[in-house]
Amino acid sequence: MERYLLHFKNDKYSPENCRELAHKARDLASGMNLSVRLARVATKFIEFDVAAEKEDLDALLETLSPIGEIDNVRHVVEEFIEKEQGLDDGIFYFNNERFWECHEAFEGVWNQCYGREKELVQGIILVAVAFAHEQENEESIGVGMLRRALEKLGTSPSTYHSIDVDMIRENSIAMQKAKKLTRFEI
Repeated sequence: MERYLLHFKNDKYSPENCRELAHKARDLASGMNLSVRLARVATKFIEFDVAAEKEDLDALLETLSPIGEIDNVRHVVEEFIEKEQGLDDGIFYFNNERFWECHEAFEGVWNQCYGREKELVQGIILVAVAFAHEQENEESIGVGMLRRALEKLGTSPSTYHSIDVDMIRENSIAMQKAKKLTRFEI
């Protein structure tokens, strides 16, 4: 089976509905040879992480249509990506609340880094993963991850390519104090 991220348009669900949505998707797809791993809920979309055969994908999308209108399908495969493209992709995914994909894109960047730069990128990854947890209604886990993210971000330079690292650090500290994740763009 192949891994896919399915994005359905969202106009009424919040992260508190993630388990309900995962159960609904599993019920709708029962009898199909696939696995709905989990659901994440962002402001504008619902993301389902699924394992399915390529030839079953169209039927799955039709089966899940009662949940909402399909917005995007991404086949998740490990691939090498140039560092600059990984940075651009990671920023795009972060700013569009596609935090798991952001994590994957920045991981590709991280694989090409050394020393202090590697730690800085890992800090950004941990912030994205914190938000992915929030989308799974696991905000306390996400808030807890911010400590590790801040350790990795450390006293790194104020910017990394076009990313305002100081702003990420400041937001992470504020969210940690408030014990509440508040989405922002990088």
